[in-house]
Amino acid sequence: MTALNWLALLHPVLMILFVYPVVGATIRLGILARERRLHLNPIAATVPKEHTDHGRWVTSGTVVAVLFALLWSFWHHQEPGVPFPGGLPRLLRLLSLGALALAACLALWRLRRPGRRAFAALLSWGALLGLGLEPEVWRLADHPFDPAFWQSHFWAGWLLCGLLLFAMAAAPEIARSERLRTLHRQAAFLIALLLAVQAISGCRDLLQLAPG
Repeated sequence: MTALNWLALLHPVLMILFVYPVVGATIRLGILARERRLHLNPIAATVPKEHTDHGRWVTSGTVVAVLFALLWSFWHHQEPGVPFPGGLPRLLRLLSLGALALAACLALWRLRRPGRRAFAALLSWGALLGLGLEPEVWRLADHPFDPAFWQSHFWAGWLLCGLLLFAMAAAPEIARSERLRTLHRQAAFLIALLLAVQAISGCRDLLQLAPG
């Protein structure tokens, strides 16, 4: 296998071996945290914090996995010995967007002020969009009125990243507000649905991109 082949495997391997198992643990901890809050289960007081920490790992792991997929998209279209399309300025811009997406996501582990957390989440999400809109990234369709748009692995993945980033950014507020907790549970259901859809569309895309 070539280095490009190994890079192609990094995205699905990270999702399957890390993100999906941690998602399962996060859901379980969320259920336990709710049972504790409703006095249905006298479990340890650390469970809500563990639920939040697991959610952070899910979000960070997903962003890293997406960045590996985007890196593969650019490398896959790069012919050996041919200068990078757009030259050094475009390459530096793309690398800066990738670094920005990762740095803003990791900043959510440290930031305390709500406005700064919201800005970091938006910055990371926007940087992923900026990379994903490049011509090397396979998106099926870009128009919402095109049925293929709703079958696109990229667009569903981008929505998934947004939901995860903003759940991570709003974690302290979710813990204090019943209305936000209700919204969070609804978003978590959509996240679980998107993860299932992504597993299917990701396998489909791998089959279509495989040679022969």
